[in-house]
Amino acid sequence: MSETNKKDLLNFVAGLQSPKNFQDLHWEGGFGQYLDLVKGNPNISRNAFQRMYDMILGFGTTQFNEYKKEVTHYKFFEDPFDAGKDAVFGLDVHLMKLVNFLRSAALGYGTEKRVLLLHGPVGSAKSTIARLLKKGTERYSYTTEGALYTFKFIDDPKHGLVGSTGEMRSPMNEEPLLLIPEGSRKAFEEEINKESKGNYKLQIKGELSPPMRMIFRELMTRHKGDFTKVMDHVKVMRFTLSEKDRIGIGTFQPKDEKNQDSTELTGDINYRKIAEFGSDSDPRAFNFDGEFQVANRGVIEFVEVLKLDVAFLYDLLGASQEHVVKPKKFAQTYIDEVIIGHTNEPEFRKLQNNEFMEALRDRTVKIDIPYITKLHEEVRIYEKDFGKGKVQGVFIAPHTVEMMRSMACEYV
Repeated sequence: MSETNKKDLLNFVAGLQSPKNFQDLHWEGGFGQYLDLVKGNPNISRNAFQRMYDMILGFGTTQFNEYKKEVTHYKFFEDPFDAGKDAVFGLDVHLMKLVNFLRSAALGYGTEKRVLLLHGPVGSAKSTIARLLKKGTERYSYTTEGALYTFKFIDDPKHGLVGSTGEMRSPMNEEPLLLIPEGSRKAFEEEINKESKGNYKLQIKGELSPPMRMIFRELMTRHKGDFTKVMDHVKVMRFTLSEKDRIGIGTFQPKDEKNQDSTELTGDINYRKIAEFGSDSDPRAFNFDGEFQVANRGVIEFVEVLKLDVAFLYDLLGASQEHVVKPKKFAQTYIDEVIIGHTNEPEFRKLQNNEFMEALRDRTVKIDIPYITKLHEEVRIYEKDFGKGKVQGVFIAPHTVEMMRSMACEYV
């Protein structure tokens, strides 16, 4: 290929990129600028449940009657991101219950303190629904409506407070409003809510993670309680969620019990940083990279959750009810995330029959995901995978799809 053609292709690819969009997604500013953003649009400080609920509603709904009952169809579950690759068919009634769970959690009615448990037989789309919710949460963070912000501390390296790089980013991508001292939060909330036009009233819940709390405390001591000077060390930034990069989206699944421990959920010591900060009890020398911390501000999926060892299930109790996790050697740490698990019938029966797991049973909301029993919905699944233009170089006899759907529904 000639150099001219190579350059043309490079320019073609470069033309598909948007520098302005990149700059918007990587916005940085001071803490005061962020407070102005919150005043103009309090929705940017929504919790994880509110964001997920708004994301689903944002794609629109339709209404239809089934067995003399009105049912809401949520277009989000048609998978608008990948042309229907993970679309879910024929489960509108059950998906409506799922969205009602999120609505209740978004409004603070109590389900935000529960694990969302998808329950059903093998192949009933439990994993697909969880995957779609994770994918939607990720894509939503790229939109203007779904913008997310976190912060980092900046300081002269000679002080040794934030390490040799001169900055330390929140390890859990925490909400910048958590920097407001607890005693001042109520007044700030009232000020914002006076003229708020958002969907929800502003509520600042939770505490800073151990390393951020330590740095904040040291800066307050250095500046003798001058909050404004402390905030001069804060840089707020926009960030986007990514399952592949483990930012705001976590996935945890059972493995060999001998090679899996609770640090996968709650993080572990970073031995390399002990040399820099001097002690393994220094929160700056701890990796807050367990799946619970990684999923902060987003969603975590527990694959086959009831196959996990009991020790892991205990971590779910505090994470769901109190929204905290307990890292080794440190105080309980606040998390804000949607917890989704899925399981099959045999494991669920074991949970019901195990009297020692009553606490976990009380902290789950079960959503049944059954097999499809409607012919016209079943055929949509096969058409998605084997319809016209889907299979190349293979001849599919006429009426094959119709026969497959009839056999599937008859089996169910």
